[in-house]
Amino acid sequence: MPDVEIAKATDKKDEKKDERKPEPPTPTQEIKANIALIDRAINDLETRLTHRVLRSLTALRKRINDKVLRDAIEENYPKDSAVKNSLLSWLPPAPPAEQSMEVDTTSGTNATASLPPSSKPTSDPVPEAEIYFRLLIIHHLHTSKDTYSKSIELSHETVDKMQAMNRRSMDPIAAKIWFAVERSYELGGELADARPMFLAAQRTASLRHDDDTQASLINRLLRGYLHYNLYDQADKLVSKTTFPVSASNPQYARYHYSLGRIKAVQLNYTAAHTNLQQAIRRAPAAKTAPGFYQVVHKLFVIVELLMGDIPDRGLFRHPVLEKALSAYFDIVKAVRTGSLSEFQATLNKHAAQFEADKTYTLIVRLRQNVIKTGIRRLSLSYSRISLRDICLKLHLDSEEDAEYIVGKAIRDGVIEGRIVHEKGWMECGSQKDGYGPEASDMFGRRIGYCLDLHNESVKAMRYPLNAHRKELAAAQDAREREKELAKEIQEGDLDDDEGLGDY
Repeated sequence: MPDVEIAKATDKKDEKKDERKPEPPTPTQEIKANIALIDRAINDLETRLTHRVLRSLTALRKRINDKVLRDAIEENYPKDSAVKNSLLSWLPPAPPAEQSMEVDTTSGTNATASLPPSSKPTSDPVPEAEIYFRLLIIHHLHTSKDTYSKSIELSHETVDKMQAMNRRSMDPIAAKIWFAVERSYELGGELADARPMFLAAQRTASLRHDDDTQASLINRLLRGYLHYNLYDQADKLVSKTTFPVSASNPQYARYHYSLGRIKAVQLNYTAAHTNLQQAIRRAPAAKTAPGFYQVVHKLFVIVELLMGDIPDRGLFRHPVLEKALSAYFDIVKAVRTGSLSEFQATLNKHAAQFEADKTYTLIVRLRQNVIKTGIRRLSLSYSRISLRDICLKLHLDSEEDAEYIVGKAIRDGVIEGRIVHEKGWMECGSQKDGYGPEASDMFGRRIGYCLDLHNESVKAMRYPLNAHRKELAAAQDAREREKELAKEIQEGDLDDDEGLGDY
């Protein structure tokens, strides 16, 4: 029997080895399956199927080309379809060698089981399928600089067609269309021209309670304002609109990032830090969206420095962030050491990168933090130091600047000391060695706090009610039984045989 079982096990292993994993569907097959899902979503009124199709858009648009789009359009539309001819007009004509070949993409071993056998459709699919094809074509036109103007024309035509249809089942795809429209204008250098169209569409989406489109358009408008440094207008837009609660996490991540940038420019670093943390938490995985992950962390590092904190060193060792944050790591080292010369050298070295990241103005604000750190280090090292030496060590312009900066640091509580203006030096406060009367007072307060906590804990403890009375009652019953037994013995009520057992 064991030999038989071993033989069966080896046979099963051989069968598993012979079984090959099914090959993934081709882009043309995936598009055809998505069109089928969109048609089913419209007929069954299931928007989740449309969202399922849109979730695969990011991976699909990287695999499409002219041939894939032409084949997909040919397979999903009848031969004499006007919609088909309109879609193919935005693609370059097929080369003669490709026209002579007839390839059946749905037949073969790699066809998915969910797709029906290849057959020419007799009627056009739902209008949402046309908008989906236009979305794919727009993203495909973004891959070449020569087709940027063509993508803007297609975006305009798609928006007009979408608004003329006015179908609520098209809202999830419309949210993606607006992102593609903004990307077309941004790549073409005409982002400001799209702002009136976005504002009108945002008002319409708000009146229709279209949360997906409304969230997408608010982010498009904020991105346009921040692209041209219009922070006041962006802040007014945030105050006048309400971001939909049901928006997706990627939309929320973009919204929180925009709020973080606005608050950082407005010197509200606490609110900026909170929004950037939310953007990081809601953003996709680092390897899924590395660009957004890097941009958010660049601003996050600067905001932490402006708040007086030092970012964690492990953040700069992240595989996605290590190269992107190398310049910011040099800034962090300069701020941590309080070296103004090192900070200025690092700022001049990476000025082009900081201006490209639009963080240069925020990094310039760190100069005061560097000076405060340097003054704190000097106050710990010297009991008395002249203003001229402070000016030389911190590379300040004049002794008047040094006096003003030291006075502000004393007033803000950064250091303890006083300025002797007549003699031109700064006297630092007494160094705390941890053994003076202040230390004893501190330990006394700690001990008193611990004693009070112990007393309150004892008072708050709960004991079983009347637990001691049970023991007293048991002892009293035992004494009464002894008294009754003694009384019976004295009266002779016990029989002679009682207590003798078997004897």
